[in-house]
Amino acid sequence: MPEHFCEDELLFILNTDKRKSLTLKYYAKKILYFLRQQNILKRLKTFLEQPAEQQSALEGAVLVDQYCNPLADVTLSGISAQLDEIAEKVRKMLRIKNSSHPSLRVAQGDCFVVEDFELQRQVVCALNSVLYEQLQYKGNEFDYYNPLNSYIHQVLLRHTGIPISLSVLYMTLASKLGVQLEPVNFPNHFLLRWCQKPRGTEDIYDFVYIDAFGKGKQLTAKECEYLIGHQVTADYYSAISTNEVLLRMVGNLLNIGKRGEGNEKSYQLLRDSLDLYLTINPDNVQHLLLQARLYFHLGIWPEKVLDILQHIQALDPSQHGAVGYLVQHTLEHIQHKKHPATPEVKKRSTPEHLEVQYSVGLIMKHKRSGYNCVIYGWDPKCTMSQEWITTMRVHQLSNGANQPFYNVLVQDGTCRYAAQENLEPHSAPLEIGHPEVGRYFSEFADTHYSANEELQTRYPEDMDETLGSVQELYHRLTPGIENQDQAPATDRNNHEAMPI
Repeated sequence: MPEHFCEDELLFILNTDKRKSLTLKYYAKKILYFLRQQNILKRLKTFLEQPAEQQSALEGAVLVDQYCNPLADVTLSGISAQLDEIAEKVRKMLRIKNSSHPSLRVAQGDCFVVEDFELQRQVVCALNSVLYEQLQYKGNEFDYYNPLNSYIHQVLLRHTGIPISLSVLYMTLASKLGVQLEPVNFPNHFLLRWCQKPRGTEDIYDFVYIDAFGKGKQLTAKECEYLIGHQVTADYYSAISTNEVLLRMVGNLLNIGKRGEGNEKSYQLLRDSLDLYLTINPDNVQHLLLQARLYFHLGIWPEKVLDILQHIQALDPSQHGAVGYLVQHTLEHIQHKKHPATPEVKKRSTPEHLEVQYSVGLIMKHKRSGYNCVIYGWDPKCTMSQEWITTMRVHQLSNGANQPFYNVLVQDGTCRYAAQENLEPHSAPLEIGHPEVGRYFSEFADTHYSANEELQTRYPEDMDETLGSVQELYHRLTPGIENQDQAPATDRNNHEAMPI
C-alpha cells in the first residue's frame, strides 16, 4: 500500500482512546518509528550524493535529529524559520549600531557575502549579543552527555547544547547575515574559523577561531591549544566538509549510546547512531562489527546480522575469527526461531507459588523508594545472580532473596525487580507512563491494567486474582486521595548499590 496510507492508519490507531488498545498502540508506534526512519535514511543518502558545496550543515543536522526522533515534529522548514527569527533580532541590533549595514538591505533568504572585515565584525558582535546575552544560549556543561544536546530542535527549545550543535546554529546564522564561517574538527572541542585575510590562505594564524560553546569567544590558534591543554598539528585547524561534521555529530551520539546503562533507551540510541554512521561511512569495519554484535546481543534481525558479517569479511578478511563466531551463533539463532521454546507458564495455584501475594496488572508503590509501578511478572524467589543480590544488598531485607520478587514497570520509564516486602498496593491507582506498558497490557481500567493475550498465557490465573484484589482494595476507599510525590528509581540493569 502507499506509504502515506500506512502512516495514516498507524496514526489513527495511536490517536484513539489512550487507555485502550495499548498493545496495538505499542506495535503501531514501533512500525511508524521504523517506516519514518527508512524514509529519513533515503533522504540522507540523497543528501550525501549532492556536491559538497550544495550540502548544508543545518540540513544534515536536521536529518540526524529526525532519524533519532522520528515521531517528533521536526522539519527543516520549521528549524529554518526559527533561525530566521533569530537572524531578524540580530538585524535589529545591527540597525542600532549601523543603520547602513549591507546585511539590512538584503532580502531574507538571499545569498550574499559581506566583504569588508569591519562590517563582518559588526555582524559577529551583534550575533553574540543576541544569541548569548539576549536569548541566553549557553554550553551545557552540567549535563554534557545528554543526547538532547545534539538534536537541533532541542538546542533551539532549551537554548543549550554542545560545541558542535551550537557551532552549526552559529555558522548558519552568520551565513544568513553575510559572514562565512568554516567548521573546524578540533579535538575535544568543535570550533569555527573566521578568515582575517584574503580568501585562499591556509595559514592557521590568518584565522580567528570562534568557540560557540563558550559564548562566541574569539581565540587565536595558540589559545585553541590552551582550551584543550595540549599542542596539536596544523591539520587540526583545517576546515572540514559537511560529511565530516555529520560524522562527528553522529560519533558523539554513538559514544553516549556506548556509555548508556544497557537499557532499551541506550540500545535504541546506539542502534540509531550506528545506522547513521554507517550510512555516511558504510565501510567502517569496527562500526560494522559493533552493529552486528549489537543486533546479535539483542536477538533481533539475524538475517541482517549475516549480511553485515558478509560485508565485513569482504572488507577485512583478518576479522574472520570474530565473523566466524557470530555467523555460527546467528545461524543457531535462526534455527531456534523456527522452533521457538514454549514460554514458561506460572500458575498461582501451584504449591511453590502460594507465597506470591500480588498479581500482574496491579499498580503498586515502593515502600522505601516511593516510586509508582505496575507488575508485569513475578518469581516465587529471587532469580538474579549472586553478584546482583550482593550489589543490591538483598541480604539486608527481612526475608532476603527467599521471597517473591516482581518485575515492575516504573513511572520514570525504568524497569525494576522488587522484593515483595518492599511493595504495597497504591492507595490511589494511576496510569504508569512507561513506554513498554503496551508490550504487556491491553488496557488501563482506572484501578489496574488488563494483561494482554501474551501475558495472560504466561500468568493464566493472575487476571482473576487482580480483579479480586482491585474489588477488595478500592471499593471502600475514599476517592480523591492525592498521589504522593514520586522519587527517582534505579533501572534494574543499573548495578548501583541500592536496597531493593
